[in-house]
Amino acid sequence: MFSLTHGLSEQKPLDGNSHSPESHRPSLYPYSLSVIFPAYNEAENIHTTITSALSVLPSLVSDFEIIVINDGSKDETGAIAEALATSTPTVRVCHHPVNRGCGAALATGFGAATKEFCFYMDSDGQFDIRDLDRLLPMLREYDGVFGYRIRRQDSLLRKINAWGWNLLIRRVFNLQVRDIDGAFKIFRTVYLREIQLEANGALMLTELVYKFSRAGYTYTQVGVNHYPRIKGHSTGGNLKVILRAFKELGYYAQKWSTEEI
Repeated sequence: MFSLTHGLSEQKPLDGNSHSPESHRPSLYPYSLSVIFPAYNEAENIHTTITSALSVLPSLVSDFEIIVINDGSKDETGAIAEALATSTPTVRVCHHPVNRGCGAALATGFGAATKEFCFYMDSDGQFDIRDLDRLLPMLREYDGVFGYRIRRQDSLLRKINAWGWNLLIRRVFNLQVRDIDGAFKIFRTVYLREIQLEANGALMLTELVYKFSRAGYTYTQVGVNHYPRIKGHSTGGNLKVILRAFKELGYYAQKWSTEEI
């Protein structure tokens, strides 16, 4: 079951250069939430990502934890996250000795989660943690809420690639999801305990939603803000990542269609 939720007023991201008052005041929701930040070479962004979450989450949910997955970063991402974790009990850091990709990073985060719901978001500063206030009310009716980027702030090539990938995923898996790779989604944690995630690359983001739907869980979709990347470098358009995604798609599309979830 799915539905589309529209209506979005733009707001400025939380960062070191923003001092304007919030245009949308969040409300406190009675949920416990594990917030997962996969991070690869995000030394320029990870401190702001974590501290912004720490400033916003207490006004959004009654209980939370932040789990940072340092996915084999070669810069100071892990050290910066560990320094914050040392002084903040609600922050934990998991380290991959080598880069294993976003899918594997999320799987590690899901395995470490202890709260009722799991939410994941990129660590690159292109999402605003305050937009969680648009997703949380939907948990009264749905088991999952998926944010989609209504004005995606990426290069034209990345947007074309994403459009083609989303179209292919809809046709192969019959999924009516607007932004399958959008990294702003909430799932019931019990679901993540019930399934075995198999894909390690970008296809794992599709696997999450596909198996969620097949297992009978309900979801809705909500538009969220998206901002240009100011610092660091994206790896999502890497040719190796893309080729791996297509290889996994060919294998798992056939496998999952012939087995029970």
